[in-house]
Amino acid sequence: MINQEENNLIVQAIQEAEKLTSGEIRVHIDKKCSSDPVKRAVTVFEKLGMHQTELRNGVLIYVSFSDRKLAIIGDKGIHGLVPTDFWESTRNKMIAEFKENRFAAGIIAAIQEAGIQLRTYFPYMENDQNELSNEISTEA
Repeated sequence: MINQEENNLIVQAIQEAEKLTSGEIRVHIDKKCSSDPVKRAVTVFEKLGMHQTELRNGVLIYVSFSDRKLAIIGDKGIHGLVPTDFWESTRNKMIAEFKENRFAAGIIAAIQEAGIQLRTYFPYMENDQNELSNEISTEA
């Protein structure tokens, strides 16, 4: 569903969003999700080592296009600070674009919103290091 040009735009959006926050944002796209998308996102989160950031402030945007499933999850450092509906606006922006078959735009909108939301709790720090890859991960 995502071509190389769109892939590059998504990676660029992650880089730009992370200039606002010390949080780490990743995107994972599965071809198929036969289980609950939140449970699958938690498994992917752990596989990618996203729980190993210093401030525990990683965010995973998980998508399975063929099954029309998505999840946005954050690490313990985020959940300890934010309200329960914290990712609602991020998810809603994504879904609005997906409904118009603009999948890359939906992911980019979610990344941008996540960066803005994270900035409140995890502002960018001068000595910030990129702790996680900005590349999209995939699994068959």
